Amino acid sequence: MTTEDTSERFRNLDIWPDTDILDALLEGQFAAVGVVAATRNALNAAVSQAYERLQFTGRLVYVGAGSSGRLAALDALEVAPTFGWPRERLAYRVAGAAFDLTADEGAEDDVQAGAEAAQALSLSMSDVAVCVSASGSTPYTLAFQRVARGRGALTVALANNAASPMLLEAHAPVLLASGPEVIAGSTRLGAGTAQKAALNLFSTLLMVRLGRVYHNQMTEVEPSNVKLRGRAERIVAQAAACDLKTAQAALAEAGSIKLALCLLRYGTLEEARRRLEAAGGSLRTALHPEPEGVPFTE
Repeated sequence: MTTEDTSERFRNLDIWPDTDILDALLEGQFAAVGVVAATRNALNAAVSQAYERLQFTGRLVYVGAGSSGRLAALDALEVAPTFGWPRERLAYRVAGAAFDLTADEGAEDDVQAGAEAAQALSLSMSDVAVCVSASGSTPYTLAFQRVARGRGALTVALANNAASPMLLEAHAPVLLASGPEVIAGSTRLGAGTAQKAALNLFSTLLMVRLGRVYHNQMTEVEPSNVKLRGRAERIVAQAAACDLKTAQAALAEAGSIKLALCLLRYGTLEEARRRLEAAGGSLRTALHPEPEGVPFTE
């Protein structure tokens, strides 16, 4: 298991000068991000399969233990406010953790708990389970993945060791070959960075494909504070090529970025709703129904 190997290169690390330790750690972080580049095809395949399950119904579920579980949960917690992903279609499970993510590290060995967590979610063929583990063999996460697959859910596995059970058994395996850590076995370092980067890529591309981004703007962002309300107003103003006051008025009437943009395009809220519903919620389709698409301002 390469993530548990000890690298002789970093022998006597504890007596190195501080700057040398920082350089070694930073080099490990750069290398971890570089590893993700090799997973592009695997991530794309995972997103393509996930899209088929999630475009109409289904839940996006994240699971893991320890550092991997907390990183998985972090990605889960971001997709709702950032992309407006429905909370009822989102779940995460971290071994031994309740609500504060202060997990009992020993809980990762609990096979029964992993299996029960998957069973309790009543997973089905429309769901997607994203399972994250540095070793690729964490008992809790592997048990969850096996139950999820048995119930027909799509299983996406992110792991840092080749030929590990999770990768071998997943529908969409993503190997993050980050190798030995600077501090042996501390997989919150290189392995964790590779996982975080890969999770960012996976969830962001998935949300783009699910129509939650228009151009490069977050059209489903939840305007839950002053900063985000200002962002929503700027998104409408930029996309519709209108002034901020007009954008604010449209948002106030429509209640959402997508509907506000359709309102500005089609003139009435009734027609805006009709167009957006006919487009299945896709803003691009609603604004550009012609096959080739036309600029918004035309």
